[in-house]
Amino acid sequence: MSTIADILQAMRNNPAGARFTELCRVCDHYFGNARQAHGSHRVYKTPWVGDPRVNIQNNKGASKTYQVKQVLKAIERMEIENGTAKR
Repeated sequence: MSTIADILQAMRNNPAGARFTELCRVCDHYFGNARQAHGSHRVYKTPWVGDPRVNIQNNKGASKTYQVKQVLKAIERMEIENGTAKR
């Protein structure tokens, strides 16, 4: 099983190739359990209001590219605000 760091690196290299289950795993790690996990969407709470939002949906086992990019942007913002960003 891949680590969160491995999955993140793969998503940064190829956002279009991310599996939905991998994206869920990354979101659960960074944002906690989804506050909404019913239906087609999973919505995660962020410590800020507005964009980047963390709202993902399953696209036949794959993730939507724009949603992967939003998650990566949200993780980057969290790391900057927490002072853990890699330089």
